[in-house]
Amino acid sequence: MNELLWSQYALIGLIFIWSGFVRAGLGFGGAVLSLPFLLLINNDPLLFLPLIGMHLLVFSLIITGPEQLKNWQARRRNQPGVESSIDWAYLKYSLGVMIVPKLVGVLGLLTLPAELMSGIIFCIVMVYATSYILNKPFRSNNKWLDTLFLMLGGYVSGTSLIGAPLIVAVYASHVAKHQLRDTLFVLWFILVVIKMASFIIAGVDLQLIHHLWLLPCAAIGHLIGMRFHARIVAAESPLFYRVIGSVLVLTSIIGLIQNSFA
Repeated sequence: MNELLWSQYALIGLIFIWSGFVRAGLGFGGAVLSLPFLLLINNDPLLFLPLIGMHLLVFSLIITGPEQLKNWQARRRNQPGVESSIDWAYLKYSLGVMIVPKLVGVLGLLTLPAELMSGIIFCIVMVYATSYILNKPFRSNNKWLDTLFLMLGGYVSGTSLIGAPLIVAVYASHVAKHQLRDTLFVLWFILVVIKMASFIIAGVDLQLIHHLWLLPCAAIGHLIGMRFHARIVAAESPLFYRVIGSVLVLTSIIGLIQNSFA
């Protein structure tokens, strides 16, 4: 990343602020709503995925850690009626379904050309974005469809960390609303640990020096997102998702055109 212009660094910083805002505000989507923009600056997923992965690890701990510590202390004092904010049973089941596709996806990311992977990512994002524009997000209420969505979500997560819309579609149908956000963040943490471990084994540059300035950028977005989380969840305006979807479609089209001339 050292050969980029200062203007490109500034744009990357703004995108990571946006990523932190979306992650904290919506509970998911920090990767899917930022990676297409990052790939327009530098068309190499392996340059940005370690950065996004590290941010997911850090902010998953920040969001779920205090609540889990409080629950653990309450159970230790034998307080009655204390329920975990994480659905461990469904988390374990879904991981069993996703783990093999996840590893296959990681292998594909490390072996396929960067241009091909970027093209796949842009196509996936366009599908997600279209569902936002039509106000028809992915839904699942069938056991076989659940399994398919989880496997596809695991594979996409392995290739690019943007499998959240497919996974959330299934989790929203099977996990209680008050447990959904924390269960998802624990899932993201586990999936990202697998991916980061594969990066280390394969000798991928984790861009550690750039965490020194990009983590604060993401933290700014995180604080803003936490501030507006309640408003976003309460409003849940279809217009918001349509605007986001339209921008993502445009970004993906530009990215695919850029890819074809690379």
